Amino acid sequence: MKTQISIALLTSLLALSPAAHANFSVNVGAINVNPDNSSSAINEAPTLGLKGDSDTQLGITIDYAFNDKWVLELIAATPFSHDVNGAGGLAGNKIADIKQLPPSLVAQYHFLDTSYALRPFVGVGINYTAFFDEQPSQALKTTLGTDDVEVKLDDSFGFVAQVGANYKIDKNWGLHAMVSLMDIDTDATVYANGAKALTSTVELDPVVAMFGVRYSF
Repeated sequence: MKTQISIALLTSLLALSPAAHANFSVNVGAINVNPDNSSSAINEAPTLGLKGDSDTQLGITIDYAFNDKWVLELIAATPFSHDVNGAGGLAGNKIADIKQLPPSLVAQYHFLDTSYALRPFVGVGINYTAFFDEQPSQALKTTLGTDDVEVKLDDSFGFVAQVGANYKIDKNWGLHAMVSLMDIDTDATVYANGAKALTSTVELDPVVAMFGVRYSF
């Protein structure tokens, strides 16, 4: 169900101009999501907190060039996995394992003209992050005194700011690098024996970096 979101975004992008295949480029490489290091307080116990760790996956971005300057980029990847760790009084304890997909659409402005091999760009856009397969840790179950524990994270919409550059090796092949700041905030709820036990607004706000190869059609 969650992966259908990325497929739908990709389909929408491809539908922009079915005949203009020469305007498309595909970038494939390693993409890293590194959440903000600051912790988010648990509402019921402000001295306790939560924070996520980083993860690297296969990144795939697709560019559609409207002209020499303006490009629309779809950012996609294989699902990211994160440990949600405790902070403050919970430091040293893993709270849960989660997975997420953060497909994003970014409008880019490219500097210089197409005669330059290296072309920097900046971009702004929107991100949708879908959380799924949340698994509570044994430490959390022990703390709550029950094995009937469920962790839920709400999906998130937010803005994206981006900088990067493309390097053209020849007519078709090149290199692609980008760094994006993503606004990802989610409401996390922990249920014990079916009742709400803990809540927190988790501000992930990650730095997303990618480096890969580029192929232009």
